[in-house]
Amino acid sequence: MAIRLLLVCFVSLLIAGCAAKPANIVGVDNPSNPAASVVGATRQTVYIATTRALADDPAVLFSGERDLETVHFAKVVVSVPPGHKLGNVERPASVPPNPQKDFVILEPQIFTGANQFKGHINKALGQRPPGQREILLFVHGYNTDLAAAVLRTAQFKHDSGFTGIPVVFSWASRGKTLDYVYDLNSALAARDDLLETGEMLGRTRTEGLNIVAHSMGNFLTVEAMRQDQLEGDFNAYGKIRTIVLASPDIDADVFVTQLRRFPKSERKFYVLISKDDKALAVSRRIAGGVDRVGEEEGTELAKLGVTVIDLTKVDNTSSLNHTKFANSPELVQLIGKRMNEGDSFDDSQRRNVFQALPAAVKAVTDPGVL
Repeated sequence: MAIRLLLVCFVSLLIAGCAAKPANIVGVDNPSNPAASVVGATRQTVYIATTRALADDPAVLFSGERDLETVHFAKVVVSVPPGHKLGNVERPASVPPNPQKDFVILEPQIFTGANQFKGHINKALGQRPPGQREILLFVHGYNTDLAAAVLRTAQFKHDSGFTGIPVVFSWASRGKTLDYVYDLNSALAARDDLLETGEMLGRTRTEGLNIVAHSMGNFLTVEAMRQDQLEGDFNAYGKIRTIVLASPDIDADVFVTQLRRFPKSERKFYVLISKDDKALAVSRRIAGGVDRVGEEEGTELAKLGVTVIDLTKVDNTSSLNHTKFANSPELVQLIGKRMNEGDSFDDSQRRNVFQALPAAVKAVTDPGVL
């Protein structure tokens, strides 16, 4: 009861008066103003791997409930409006969407299984020139329905300038503020599925696999990587290039134990933190006052061997300051540039990327590692 009261009060203070945006927007175009007719709109194909159950409503596509039997695979095309502002996700506030102003999710296709999904990925990779055959695997956070996960992936791909193929791993978040514990357990339940999806993508024709996780998605991602490390299979195909852990909603003590399984020289993760992250402040309260990784002191985190990028002073369009990795035009483009380089994630490349950081961003590294 205390947790629910805390969340209700927090949400009331920050987003009072804001109506929930519809989830039934998948495959929904505007009949009087189709997205294809909008001059200046661009299209992004987003591939989906999900542990969500099929929804009764085809315009939702996959619900917030768990499917423990199988991983579903799909793809959609997202129309980005001509007036899109870098860092924003212009999600429709009502149905039908306005493609002049809104992102529109079109042409949903559900695949029959992993082999068909992999075949489409390989075909898309083959249509790109060498140097642009990278994959972005995005793992979303808490309180995220499928539409939000798809739109964030499309926005990040579009704004970053990433030239490869975006894949969103969408675990069964209910997309409801009061379902924090349900979401946490859904993330835990998806560990094997994320691991298998990542390994399957590593077996495609991709030249490199880039992982970006956000919020609670970091807990899922690091748990899966730790499991892979324990089994001796982490990055077995040598395809992992960049790992970005943005605003990690992970208990700071748990993170220490997770990283113990990685040799310090191999903890080549970018950890994006912000001391003014209000969403993580609530998570800390729910977790009994234990700091979340995304709000930890950078110097302490750097001692673990990770590369910390402090975004506290970066301006953000969100009142929660929880999505700076995607809302800051400079930063999102920097991440895209790093992924497009396609080089091995070695120490020299880690140092080089710091030279391009915006002045407001502080990078913290452990001198004993670099």
